[in-house]
Amino acid sequence: QVQLVESGGGLVQPGGSLRLSCAASTSIFSIYAMGWYRQAPGKQREWVARLASGGNTYYTDSVKGRFTISRDNSKNTMYLQMNSLKPEDTALYYCNTYPRNNDWWGQGTQVTVSS
Repeated sequence: QVQLVESGGGLVQPGGSLRLSCAASTSIFSIYAMGWYRQAPGKQREWVARLASGGNTYYTDSVKGRFTISRDNSKNTMYLQMNSLKPEDTALYYCNTYPRNNDWWGQGTQVTVSS
């Protein structure tokens, strides 16, 4: 059973930056396409960014040019660099495979963008 642990969230002002981390309990990033997802209060969980096993990256339109997904296979860690944050980016952020594996959801990390 793979465990994914998200960290790095926090409270940030609009226009600020955060870097989220996703630590995996085993080496999976070179095997699976991975993604970052988020869920805002009262909304469904949505896909934000994904990283193919070969290295190609894809982003949902609302974060293009502001978010960057990356990974360090040697550390079994994936990252989401978030710049120019907006209040609408406020959500609980999760990592998982892409497509998602419902057995592998972690606790998520809260990102709050507010002045």
